[in-house]
Amino acid sequence: MSEFPNKNTQFSSERQPQKNGRTKGVRNRATIVREWLMVEQKFKNPLTGQDEILSQADIMTLAVINKARKGDVIAFRELMDSGFGKVTEVIQSEMKLEPLRIVIETDWKPKDKDE
Repeated sequence: MSEFPNKNTQFSSERQPQKNGRTKGVRNRATIVREWLMVEQKFKNPLTGQDEILSQADIMTLAVINKARKGDVIAFRELMDSGFGKVTEVIQSEMKLEPLRIVIETDWKPKDKDE
């Protein structure tokens, strides 16, 4: 018997394939995270000391800023990467290129017109 099912019976009533993958109405994980990050609450801003209504994303960003201000280098790097993009490494080369000289030696000589 072959390991592949018969084309006529491969999707019998016992073996129905998943029709559309995820069930209708089920949200993506990224959507759920974004929704929770936008939830607002009253929070004391650690930078200004005042009570404000901030989103969860704002609260977390302020926490990272506060850590960076206290000297956390990793927090500072993350803020800089988020705000200005990651630093790309630039490599400068001091290699000097000289012009390539090609010398071709042959035994060929032009024919005389008299010959």
